[in-house]
Amino acid sequence: MRPTRSQAAVFAAILAASLLASLAAGWLGPQVDNSAYDWTFRHHPPRDVRPVSMLLTIDEESLSAIHGMAGLRPALAAALQTIAPARPAVVAIDLILADEGEPAGDAALEAAMAAVPRLVLACDLVDSGRRWEDPIPRFQSRAAAIGHVHGDPGPVDGVSRIVPLAKAAGHNRRWALSLEAFRQVSGAPFVLESPDDLEVAGTRIPAKAADSRALYIRYLPASAIPRVSLAELRRDPTLASRFRGKVVFAGVTAQSAMRDRMLTPYSDGAYMPGIEILANIFETLDRKDFLVPASNLAVALASLLLAALAVSAFAFRTGWQAYLLAAIVLVAAHAGPYLLFGRGIVFPYVAPASAAWLAAVGAGSFQFVTVRRRLGKSEAETARYQQAMHFVTHEMRTPLTAIQGSSELMTRYKLSEDKRKQIAELITSESKRLARMIETFLSVERLSAGEMELKREPFDACDVVEVCLARVRPIADRKQIRISTRALEPAALAGDRELMEYAVYNLLTNAVKYSSAGTEVTVSVSAEGSHLRIAVADQGIGMDQNEVKRIFQKFYRTNRAVASGERGTGIGLSIVEQIVTSHGGRIKVTSAPGKGSCFTLVLPALMGERAARAPGQGSA
Repeated sequence: MRPTRSQAAVFAAILAASLLASLAAGWLGPQVDNSAYDWTFRHHPPRDVRPVSMLLTIDEESLSAIHGMAGLRPALAAALQTIAPARPAVVAIDLILADEGEPAGDAALEAAMAAVPRLVLACDLVDSGRRWEDPIPRFQSRAAAIGHVHGDPGPVDGVSRIVPLAKAAGHNRRWALSLEAFRQVSGAPFVLESPDDLEVAGTRIPAKAADSRALYIRYLPASAIPRVSLAELRRDPTLASRFRGKVVFAGVTAQSAMRDRMLTPYSDGAYMPGIEILANIFETLDRKDFLVPASNLAVALASLLLAALAVSAFAFRTGWQAYLLAAIVLVAAHAGPYLLFGRGIVFPYVAPASAAWLAAVGAGSFQFVTVRRRLGKSEAETARYQQAMHFVTHEMRTPLTAIQGSSELMTRYKLSEDKRKQIAELITSESKRLARMIETFLSVERLSAGEMELKREPFDACDVVEVCLARVRPIADRKQIRISTRALEPAALAGDRELMEYAVYNLLTNAVKYSSAGTEVTVSVSAEGSHLRIAVADQGIGMDQNEVKRIFQKFYRTNRAVASGERGTGIGLSIVEQIVTSHGGRIKVTSAPGKGSCFTLVLPALMGERAARAPGQGSA
């Protein structure tokens, strides 16, 4: 199926509206995208998990053993001295050591730091991001690098999905602590930068400068990173061997003292300690398991493609084929982000899915309406065809009966020449009448179907009325009904004379048909300004106002038809209305039960020189 121009325009409008609405939905519905990301993340666990990092935790048991935060620095110093002989690759301490402590404890911690190779200390933004809170100088002097531990949880739900690898306070910029730990273990002297990525010892990290060097964190499954607490290490110093060659992240995990807990895509209401998040960032860098966000242009093009395919399914196919193709497009819209995630691409869910759904629903609804309209038109054509057959059966019965009866008379009986001639003339007359009736019927049908243009020939309205009166008087005489004329003023019309004759003749026969014997039918033709009025009034049964409102409906038979015993299809007046309307006129009906009816055709009169030239009129 190929759509028409108007249908193509509607489909194009649906496509444009779907695309705009989907992009707006993508901007306004980040929570859905976040939920879809988390679900997809959980269903794409990392393969071959072999962490190179390890946690040195200060849990509730450890904090209780060292009598709270006051004993933290001496206890951490002892732990570092214990693991130092195991030669860990890097030690990163997730504690902001910005204040002077007890002198003996600070001295012990400084000495322990000196014993640890490649030490990375933490700093954080304070004063609403205006300055850095750094470790005190004595600790800084022992550090190989200082990295920030500023998290960036999602603004809507607080879930930590990305980390800014670079943060700045004024002109003072710091790399993330995990990135500094990765640089130390890689032996790189510095981080190479470009607008689209970072490079550390040959590892290219997809972190754009325009996004604060944001990096998606590829979290390992829960408890995948091994850990040893300070309390366990104090009880069993041999556990220090587990730290050999590891990148150690030391920090607080006790809920009573921890302030940097966040939700992750793996979380089920449980928060993850900051040092574990830092270790997962490092594992992401070490395993080079990077996720790259799709560009806005790619999202827009994908949404456009899906919407175009959904619209095309209904524009070029119908029935089950269209719905099957649309279903395939919808499946692709939902499965696309999942499949792309497996290739390391983070693709939004809302924009493409909403584009596909809006386009499919819009195009499908439009096709449904179009098909229903075609079905209604087809049913109307069928009904009109049936009506036509009823009309033919009813209207043509009289001339056919006359022809058949006259033919039987000529064949069965010996008739005089004059009688045979009279019957032959009757047959000829009825045959011509039948031919005119067929032509009139076909013309009305073509006119109502829009297949024929109305003739615009001038003719005299009085001539039309006189011809119809001559045909109807014999019928009126048989019922003893008088037909009188009033004010038959010469007036010209423009249109189809034969159709107008049918309309006037129908009104006259109805007036006679629904009048009692001894009554009168009055016909008048008068001009009023630019309009011509042809009125047919009877003294018959009449109608109430409810019937008058329905009189021109096809197949509606009035109470006067039932009461008079007349049989008919109830479509004659509907055809009269079509004829009058096509001539630019209207029909006025006044009637009351027991007082008769008056049908008035109000038609535009032909004025000027053309009116003078109408047949039956004098020439100018």
